[in-house]
Amino acid sequence: MTPPSLSWRALETRVGLDALPSFHRAFLAWRGVEGAGEMPLRRVGQRVEAELNRLVQGGQARRQGEDWLLSPGALDGFGAARPYLEGL
Repeated sequence: MTPPSLSWRALETRVGLDALPSFHRAFLAWRGVEGAGEMPLRRVGQRVEAELNRLVQGGQARRQGEDWLLSPGALDGFGAARPYLEGL
């Protein structure tokens, strides 16, 4: 039996529009992207997609249309996601 995957888009929906830019910047910082806090918002979105694609390349996620399905444990250590992961 395959463990359930976490939809990145569902997670973003739980975060909400107001908090999403900060969440994305925290994700980039967690992934080791330098200067995420000063990056223009459009660039942040591009880099988030690039990092999600790196998770796919590393076998921690798979792409499904406009979404990324993250494997269990793919966000371990990403503290900013913890409050939004409850119940998913």
